Amino acid sequence: MTKPTPEELVDKATAWWTTKIIDVQPGAIGLRGYAVQDLLGKVTFPEMIWLMLRGDLPSPGQARLLEAAMVASVDHGPHAPSIAIARMAVTCGTDINGAMASAVNVLADIHGGPAQQCMMLFEMSAGELYRMENLPAIVDDALDRYIAGHGKIIPGFGHRFHPIDPRAEPLLGLVDKAAADGVVSGRYAAIARGVVAGIHRRTGKNIPMNIDGATAAIFCELGFAPQLGRGLFILARSVGILAHAWEQMLQGGRIKGPMPKEIPYTYAGPAPRKLHRDEK
Repeated sequence: MTKPTPEELVDKATAWWTTKIIDVQPGAIGLRGYAVQDLLGKVTFPEMIWLMLRGDLPSPGQARLLEAAMVASVDHGPHAPSIAIARMAVTCGTDINGAMASAVNVLADIHGGPAQQCMMLFEMSAGELYRMENLPAIVDDALDRYIAGHGKIIPGFGHRFHPIDPRAEPLLGLVDKAAADGVVSGRYAAIARGVVAGIHRRTGKNIPMNIDGATAAIFCELGFAPQLGRGLFILARSVGILAHAWEQMLQGGRIKGPMPKEIPYTYAGPAPRKLHRDEK
């Protein structure tokens, strides 16, 4: 085997990481082709997220819709596991970065993933949605396939805490306005509402859409891939995680568990017993 030349090794090392996202040179930083100094003071953070993920800047209407979805997702209180974990981590002596990392690490399929899963369900319907009059049958088929592959829980609908999630309908209203302005198609908002009706047909229950269903509709309307749904949620929820970690640092406290020590947990093991073992 021919030994590579030094020039070939340098070329191989240069190509090891290939990116279209950023070009960093001495004294210069380019982000998707834009000099960083040209972006400062002119591009909002939601626009920057779009630029980094999509390669170009969004329209003002697209940016407003993305921003609304992220603002709605920043926090849901200390009873949310990720927030509670951040606060408990701080009382164990963890710095901000450790508290945030601990919290983000639990934003998995169940707590943090439903928007992404809901986007997958919507895409199952969108792929066959040619005429609105077909929507009920298409949604029913998508629900059948989703349940067969993932179980009976439909992500994005119903909420363990809110009978009616106060964030969902205002977000869909913004989608309706954006659709009327020609910013988005409105297809996924129709699918989202169609799933509510489809669940009622299946169960006879009125199970309203929650924040995950509404943001899933927005992310799909804006053209984000389902795999990005969880990442976008994590970006938003990290704001709440940071705020709670910092508040806990200011409040103090040491080794706070999930509930006050005065409230006992439930022990369900064997009754007290003695160990009978012959000594040798």
